Amino acid sequence: MGPAFQKGKIEMLKGTTTIGVKCKEGVVLASDRRASLATFIASKEARKTIQISPNAVVTISGSVADGQFLTMNLEAMARMYELDLGKSMSVESIARRLAYILWSYRPFILIAHMIVAGYDSTGAHLYNVDPLGSMSEEDFITTGSGSPISISVIEECYRPDMNLAEVKEVVVNAMLAALERDMATGNGIDLTIVDKDGPRFFSEEEAQSLIEKVKTSK
Repeated sequence: MGPAFQKGKIEMLKGTTTIGVKCKEGVVLASDRRASLATFIASKEARKTIQISPNAVVTISGSVADGQFLTMNLEAMARMYELDLGKSMSVESIARRLAYILWSYRPFILIAHMIVAGYDSTGAHLYNVDPLGSMSEEDFITTGSGSPISISVIEECYRPDMNLAEVKEVVVNAMLAALERDMATGNGIDLTIVDKDGPRFFSEEEAQSLIEKVKTSK
């Protein structure tokens, strides 16, 4: 994750996998725990799914520093909104704020490709926000170096009428494929669900139980 300087220029060194899949009941997200710099594994416990508000989370792929800056900015903004108006921001508003911050840094670029996921009065939402500040709402998204692998698994299995239990299995399947085939993705899976009750981060035991269930069903 992040840039490296080589011969007077910056070369992007990508490495991670984050996944989000939406259904009517909510959104399921997964992220790996490996933070890498070229072939060096900088951390085996990187947290890439971050809660922003009582009803929304974001995932980070790209530069750790840029991702931390953006998530802290969004957390502060969401908290100020809650204090001023007594309610949580809509998921779309959080995604638009993130897109505006990224766009406002042009011609410089913050190296962060992020997923914004949440549940508000209009239902479940999943947004793709890229480093240039482009934003789009999607049914499923993957980012990072493992995304070509994980997206192929999701596209093969995804149906618009899936329930939350089915979506969890699709997300785990897609992440397992990335773990097996992408060298920059690894060191476990963090799973998160965002529904009408807000974000819920799986414990290690819950995540492992679901992973084993998916593996035995293949």
